[in-house]
Amino acid sequence: MVDEKQLISKITWRLMPFLGLLYLVAYIDRQNVSFAKLQMVDALGMSEYAYGLGASLFFIGYFIFEVPSNLMLDRFGASKWFARILVSWGIVTTLLAYTQNATMFYILRFLLGACEAGFFPGVLYLLTLWFPSVYRGAMVGLFMIFSAFANAVGAPLGGTLLDLNGLYNLAGWQWVFIATGVPAIILGVVTIFYLSDRPSQAHFLTDEEKRWLQDRLATENAGMDKNADSGFKALVDPRVLLMALCYIAFPLAAYGLSYWLPTIVKSFGVGNTENGFLNIIPWVLVAISLYVVPAMAAKAKSKTPYIVIPAFVGAVSLLLSALIPDHTLQFAFLSIAAAGIFSGQPVFWSLPSRFLRGAGAAAGLAAINSVGNLGGFIAQNVVPWIKDATGSTIAPMFFLAGCLAVGGLLVFVVEQQISRRERIAREREIGVAVSPKI
Repeated sequence: MVDEKQLISKITWRLMPFLGLLYLVAYIDRQNVSFAKLQMVDALGMSEYAYGLGASLFFIGYFIFEVPSNLMLDRFGASKWFARILVSWGIVTTLLAYTQNATMFYILRFLLGACEAGFFPGVLYLLTLWFPSVYRGAMVGLFMIFSAFANAVGAPLGGTLLDLNGLYNLAGWQWVFIATGVPAIILGVVTIFYLSDRPSQAHFLTDEEKRWLQDRLATENAGMDKNADSGFKALVDPRVLLMALCYIAFPLAAYGLSYWLPTIVKSFGVGNTENGFLNIIPWVLVAISLYVVPAMAAKAKSKTPYIVIPAFVGAVSLLLSALIPDHTLQFAFLSIAAAGIFSGQPVFWSLPSRFLRGAGAAAGLAAINSVGNLGGFIAQNVVPWIKDATGSTIAPMFFLAGCLAVGGLLVFVVEQQISRRERIAREREIGVAVSPKI
């Protein structure tokens, strides 16, 4: 007899700390440009807008290669494909330390996005293979907590590395890229040997546990639409397209805030190391909220409030940070905004598994994430443009607040569409069950 809680705990302890460590390294890798910017802009003779454009090209490479990458993961397995992703992005990040001009910066940022494409939605897809649906929101929240740890670790690390300026004839911004690129290469090699692609291949599970998990997941997937596992049909599913449009607001606000926060704090008149340590505070709040909100949502019948309310809290906090001139209150509201932006996202990612499985889940999750992450491209271009146009480092928060509020409202539409299709599917099943046999 399989003990469900014990089995889920065993899988959780085996997978989540390792996947979280990979995400921590990935997120530090994404955010290193925000600290490198504090020196790199002057070193390369770039404007804030030109640097923002280069930084944002990551998301274009990410967008183009996201869906193909996730389909390759479904074909070759997580261990091999994640290893490829990690090693390739680690190499490109390290090469960024030797950027000579703006053109080289632009090319490497695009390549970095292409290399990293598929990692986040790949993990989301992997969770659909290992966990029953009731646990997935909490698992995504646990996984995303490591992004908060990454920002908390990356902030003081970035500030400290900048202060290594001149060590071994390397600039501080060069140390930022070297120190964040090498760990990805090392972990890529470890991934091949540590990660199991599917439960059926897991040596840490008994045969009975494997059968129980397989039967449980098969039962959950049995009620889905017949096209749920079609990769192509997932890409044109109106629910996937609507979720992708809705999700844009969340990365837009997240990257807009995390990319620009060190610049805002610097405008308060603090040094690089102090800036880094102050930036720990928002991400501690994010980590707490990423645990609390998904845990509360797991016990609730309706998940929508646990996506929408945090988004609205984030939007209002961003707005207040731009309206109130006191630096301490500005920082407090920005910290609360960070928690609001991130805490509802794990609940959001539990929605696609209600209508996608297999290759359909791989393609659909990648499509939602790739389109949504164009919000990062928008943020890293619009935010410095607003700053250059207004001369204010805090003014871009008005834009982020408006986008996040719209995203929160669109969640209602997403939930309505998913529920409607589920209701139609149930009615069809009932109709088939009661129809007379000829």
